[in-house]
Amino acid sequence: MSERQGLRADSTQFTLDGAPFRILGGSIHYFRVPRAYWRDRLLKLKACGLNTLTTYVPWNLHEPERGVYLFQEELDLEAYIRLAGELGLWVILCPGPYICAEWDLGGLPSWLLQDKKMKLRTTYSGFTSAVNSYFDKLIPRITPVQYKKGGPVIAVQVENEYGSYAKDEQYMSFIKEALLSRGISELLLTSDNHDGLKCGGVDGVLQTVNLQKLTFGDVPHLAELQPQKPLMVMEYWSGWFDVWGKPHHVFSAQEMISIVRELLDRGISIHFYMFHGGTSFGFMNGAVDLGTYKPQTSSYDYDAPLTESGDYTTKYHLLRSLLSTYSNEPISEPPAVQSRRAYEHMTLYGRLFRADDPVSMENLPANHNNGQSYGYTLYKTDIYSGGELISRNHVRDRALVFIDRELIGVLDYRTQKVKISHSKSERTLSLLVENCGRVNYDPALDNQQKGLVGDITLDNVPLKKFTMHCLDMKTSFINRLQSLKWTSVGTKPTYPAFFRGSLVVDQPTDTFVKLPDWSKGVFFVNGQNLGCHWSVGPQKALYLPGPWLRSGDNEIIVFEELKAEETIHFAENPEYGKTVDVSTQLFCTLI
Repeated sequence: MSERQGLRADSTQFTLDGAPFRILGGSIHYFRVPRAYWRDRLLKLKACGLNTLTTYVPWNLHEPERGVYLFQEELDLEAYIRLAGELGLWVILCPGPYICAEWDLGGLPSWLLQDKKMKLRTTYSGFTSAVNSYFDKLIPRITPVQYKKGGPVIAVQVENEYGSYAKDEQYMSFIKEALLSRGISELLLTSDNHDGLKCGGVDGVLQTVNLQKLTFGDVPHLAELQPQKPLMVMEYWSGWFDVWGKPHHVFSAQEMISIVRELLDRGISIHFYMFHGGTSFGFMNGAVDLGTYKPQTSSYDYDAPLTESGDYTTKYHLLRSLLSTYSNEPISEPPAVQSRRAYEHMTLYGRLFRADDPVSMENLPANHNNGQSYGYTLYKTDIYSGGELISRNHVRDRALVFIDRELIGVLDYRTQKVKISHSKSERTLSLLVENCGRVNYDPALDNQQKGLVGDITLDNVPLKKFTMHCLDMKTSFINRLQSLKWTSVGTKPTYPAFFRGSLVVDQPTDTFVKLPDWSKGVFFVNGQNLGCHWSVGPQKALYLPGPWLRSGDNEIIVFEELKAEETIHFAENPEYGKTVDVSTQLFCTLI
C-alpha cells in the first residue's frame, strides 16, 4: 500500500500508479443532495462515462459556531468519499477554506465577520488562526481516504480561484503548507479562470483552468504558463447559476458537446461543473455584487446534465454517447430515475408574529455569541415625528418597514427612502431585515455583514434605542411554532405571517412545491428548510425530496412576507420561467 505512486503530473500526460490516466470528472456537492440520494447521483455520474467525482467542502456548515464541528448525517464527508470509492470512482477534493460555489460567503462562516479588522482569504492572523483550527478538525478526516492509503482521493485543490482575488502574495503558500503539514500527500492543484491564472498559482502545485467556451484562448494560455504539464479544465461550466428577478440560464447541449469533443480530442482532462447541481437548501444561497447586488436562487439546477431532482437531460445522453467512444471498456447502464408525483393542493392556517445603535446580525448576542448567520432580524424603536426614512445603504439586504405593525414600504439596495407621515404621538418603527445571501465571488467579501450595518436616519436624525430580535428560523425555532395556537385565516391576514398545514402522504415521493399568488418567504417541511420562494422568479417551484417526507402527516410551515393565496400546489416537474442563453457578455460581466 505504501508503494502506491498516486496521481502524477510529471509530463504532458497524467499517470496513476505509473500508467497513463485521463481524468473525466464531474462535480456533485454532498451538501446540496439529500444523503438518501448520494448513491443514486454517483451511480448516474459513473454511468455517464466519468471516472472521478469532485466536491467542495463548506466550512460554514461544518463549523456553524466557532469550535462547534458537524461531520454527521448529511455532512458526513468521509462517508461520501468512501461511497464514491466503493462505486469505483476517484475523488478530487476541494477543502477550501473558500469554495465560492454560489454559496453564502463562498463557504466561509459568518462569525468571522465579527472581527472588525477581518481580512478574509489573507494571512491576517484572525483568519489564519480560524483556518488552522478548522483544518485541525477537517484534514484528519481526509488523510485516511487518500489514494496512497488505499482510499479514492487522488488530488486535493488548494483554495479556489484565488487569482481572481489575489490580495495577499503569501496566502496560497499558507494554504498549501496547511494541507501538507497535516498529512495531505496526493497531487495538489489550483483552479482559476483565464485572467486568474496569472497570479493564482503557487510553487509546486499544478495549475488548471476554468472555462465554458474556447474563444478566449484559455487552454493555450495555460499551456504557455505551464509547459510540459498535463492540461486540465477543472471547471467546465455545463450551464450557469440563476439570480432572483432574472431569466433562467441555459446552455445549448449541442454546443457543449462540440466543445467537449474538441477538448477530448486534444487529450485534455475535464471536470463538469456542475454535473449535478442540486439545491442550495435553507438560507445558503450566495449573491453577486458587481455594482448591483443580486441574490441567487435556492435552485442550483445549473442546466447541468442531471437536473436538480436527478433526472437525465439531453446533455446527459449526448455526453454519455460521446464519452463511450473514449472508454476502453463498456460503461454501466444508467439507474432508473426516481418517481415523482403531484400531491393534492392543500390549504394552510395562519398565525401572525409580532442597543442604542443598530447591530448587524453577525454581532447580535445569539448562538453562544457567534451572532446570527441567516434569516431575518427584527429591529424596533420608537419615533416621535415623520419625514423621510433614509437607509444610507445600511439595510442588508431587504427590510419591510412598519409603523405600529402597518406595512408602509420596503427598503433594499435599490430603494433607499421611505416616506413616514407626521404625527405628534409616539409610534413604533419596526424593520424586518432579511439576509438575502452573502456575496460569494467578489472583492467585497470582507464587507458582507447583514441586518442594519449602520445608522439609518429619520428627517436627517440617526435613529437610536433599538431592540433587536433574532428570527434565524433554525429547526428549533420552527419546532417551537408547533406549541402555538393556530387559527383559521378566515379574513384577510396581516403580514408577515406564518402559515401551517399538514400534507398526508401514503408513500413518500419526490415532488415540487408551487406557491402561485404568494409573494416572498421561506418554506419548511418537517422542520427542513427547502429554501426561498419569491414571485419575481425565475424559480417557480421548490424541490421537495421524497426522503424528507414520511408516511402519514407531514407538517408544512410557510413564512410569507407580503401576500398569500393560502393554498399551495404540488407538481411533478420544476418550473424556471423565462430562459436566456449563457452568452459571452454574461462572462465578461460576471467572471
